[in-house]
Amino acid sequence: MRRLVALVLLLVLVAGCGDEKPASPSSSPPPARPVTVALDFVPNPVHAPIYLAGDAVKIQKPGSGPDGLKLVTSGKVELGVLDIHDLAIAREAGTDVVAVGALVGKPLAALVAQPDITRPRDLEGRTVGVSGLPSDPAFLQAIVGHDGGDVSKIKQVTIGFNAVSRLLTKRVDAVPVFWNAEGVALKQRGLEAKEFRVEDYGAPPYPEVVFFTSRATLDAERDRIAGALDAIAGGLEAARARPEEAVDVIAKAAETDDRELVRAQVDAVLPIFADGLKLDRAVLERWADFDAEIGLVKERPDVDATFDFSVRAEG
Repeated sequence: MRRLVALVLLLVLVAGCGDEKPASPSSSPPPARPVTVALDFVPNPVHAPIYLAGDAVKIQKPGSGPDGLKLVTSGKVELGVLDIHDLAIAREAGTDVVAVGALVGKPLAALVAQPDITRPRDLEGRTVGVSGLPSDPAFLQAIVGHDGGDVSKIKQVTIGFNAVSRLLTKRVDAVPVFWNAEGVALKQRGLEAKEFRVEDYGAPPYPEVVFFTSRATLDAERDRIAGALDAIAGGLEAARARPEEAVDVIAKAAETDDRELVRAQVDAVLPIFADGLKLDRAVLERWADFDAEIGLVKERPDVDATFDFSVRAEG
């Protein structure tokens, strides 16, 4: 996902998965060709169900930046992981992609503030660090405005992806981040920061992270896409049943020794994975209203065009 700064500081890219091994002539028929899944970010606990999905999927880690959209639209990979707001922005720009399942079933965006900030509108006259992404000012407006504050009275400074360090050194009073990543990392570092989650300030309980594919790939490979999602749903159940296994696989994929942080982030995300990876049409209709209202997109997303509800049974 776009702003997982805590993970950027601690998790590094590792080499991609190896090629499939061909079966020998005398072996039993090989399993169906695995579906390649492009991650949205470096391996982190959000991806645990994918890593525990078995041989039905092959994981494509990102390069120097998020490149899942390009890989999926070019047909180089069949399935990708994407923030739901990036999905709306991509479609508005004319990219014919469609979400086919939900991974994280709740919003992750939050304003994380210094301990002396008791409510969002207290940030009037203070400094908020933003990454430079268009979503940051929109979520700042959504949270502060819902609390009756005036965003024009807040000084916004661009800090890139340095939210954790800027809060720890008190160079900013708040930052828009993901509470399951930077929020957890800050607690691990001893900062008792205040956390204002967007779902507590007017946002519907939309699924933050979704699986997507191109329309052409879905038409040609529907059965394989459905099989991959079935396997990932099984990986989700495995992560819930055996959380230490989820910690092991993510720590290994991320090449980090900080198991305490990984375990804390696994514990944060396990309760909010989307059951069965299912999409909920009623919630997504409310999400479409919300994204248009806060200015993330110019036009309200068309839910039926943006999501395919037939691959996974609706929740």
